[in-house]
Amino acid sequence: MSEQQTGRLYGVGLGPGDPSLMTVRAVEVIAAADVIAYHSARHGRSIARSIAERHLRPDHIEERLVYPVTTETTDHPGGYRGAMEEFYADAAARLAAHLDAGRTVAVLAEGDPLFYGSYMHMHKRLADRYPTEVIPGVTSVSAAAARLGTPLVEGEEVLTVLPGTLPEEELTARLATADAAAVMKLGRTFPTVRRALERSGRLADARYVERATMNAERTAPLAEVDPESVPYFSMAVLPSRVDATRGDGGDAPHGDRGDAPHGDRVDAPRGDHADAPRGASGGLGEVVVVGLGPAGPLWLTPEARGELAAAGDLVGYTTYLDRVPVRPGQRRHASDNKVEAVRAEFALDLARRGRRVAVVSSGDPGVFAMATAVLEAACEDPYREVPVRIVPGMTAAHAAAARAGAPLGHDYAVISLSDRLKPWEVIAERLRAAAAADLVLALYNPGSRSRVWQVGKARELLLEHRAPDTPVVLGRDIGGPGERVRIVRLADLDPAQVDMRTILLVGSTQTRTVRRGDGTDVVWTPRRYPEA
Repeated sequence: MSEQQTGRLYGVGLGPGDPSLMTVRAVEVIAAADVIAYHSARHGRSIARSIAERHLRPDHIEERLVYPVTTETTDHPGGYRGAMEEFYADAAARLAAHLDAGRTVAVLAEGDPLFYGSYMHMHKRLADRYPTEVIPGVTSVSAAAARLGTPLVEGEEVLTVLPGTLPEEELTARLATADAAAVMKLGRTFPTVRRALERSGRLADARYVERATMNAERTAPLAEVDPESVPYFSMAVLPSRVDATRGDGGDAPHGDRGDAPHGDRVDAPRGDHADAPRGASGGLGEVVVVGLGPAGPLWLTPEARGELAAAGDLVGYTTYLDRVPVRPGQRRHASDNKVEAVRAEFALDLARRGRRVAVVSSGDPGVFAMATAVLEAACEDPYREVPVRIVPGMTAAHAAAARAGAPLGHDYAVISLSDRLKPWEVIAERLRAAAAADLVLALYNPGSRSRVWQVGKARELLLEHRAPDTPVVLGRDIGGPGERVRIVRLADLDPAQVDMRTILLVGSTQTRTVRRGDGTDVVWTPRRYPEA
């Protein structure tokens, strides 16, 4: 049947509920349509129809598309999905009969037709067969933000829209990382959503909006809402964080080393010089030591991303702090890579004055990094009462191992070759002991501009216990633009090829290097160790 002989399908967005928020185009399409279709529950009432009612004519053909179920409890042999699939197929067939007869069909949809709307199920089944137009509508998210009277997203912020039907763990992770968010489909999911907001540390910021723009509209702090009173047509909103952490400047310490290769350079401290304001309660703030992983945002955990967004002050080595996006209202205290104790005390001082502080650390903060420095200071006066938390990150060793294959598949030891904080004699003794025990070795901080001989000496010590062809993985700038992974023999390890951005993984007697069918070399250490 040709296009001229068929009717035209319209998906008509009606906006969030107030009929005056319908677009002019929506009104025009409804007025000109032959058939008005709308979804409803078994009780027959349709919110979509009630919004558009003043524009309906007595001679409109009305197609009421009644859902067979409104919960996932059903005796349909195909379960809930089977029942809904059968319903959508039948509804599409009913509309197709009108279209084939040359009638214009307008399917009404609350909000926007393609934004969690029931219309989309008709669209997917009919739009490839009939001329179709979708009339956008004001979304419930936009209406909720307008009713709250607060900015939803600003500048570089990202809006996250979530269905409340997601599992609690998934909701928690996504809310922790969100700049701003709207959680839809509440009703029975409200207790789960509330717990997710609380676990992600966002409950105090969350607002509740019910039936935005309708007669029964309600807004409130979400934490104060009775779960028994929450209907399906409601949502949780996390507004823009811009302005939420406004503050004045602060002092900046210097110094930091981390779970990643680094240099030994020191610059003068820098920062502004104003007292930090106290928290809203006038009491202590908090220090959170956050692991950034070895490189950019792809290596950042959701928990870490959320803590960085929530902090009022960021403290860290300049190179690591530069990885964290700039957020309006946050104060950044950047410095060079030594004097970790000074940096830790500075962060704790800010927290004592009520600030929420994130101390950033490359890799995992507990591996040769800032967690120890912060805890050492926090266990002494006057910082014993300051809350301190550690948020883990992907370690440099694990990142390099994943790129090479699975060299850490069995027991392994982690040793720093830096003799800045311990004598070389201690390092040498530990290298010999680990090598004698046939452990794979992850060697951090192998070299820098001022430390150029340690790699060669470590190679000599290890060759006392390992064969010359023992595989060594050199992982440089893993996850960064200069990433390079090489596999060499222990005997061929050249100290000149190792710099401050490199980590070394030295295999055990069991570690294997295999060239696969695609020409790539992989390194792996068997999980089973041979019996004596």
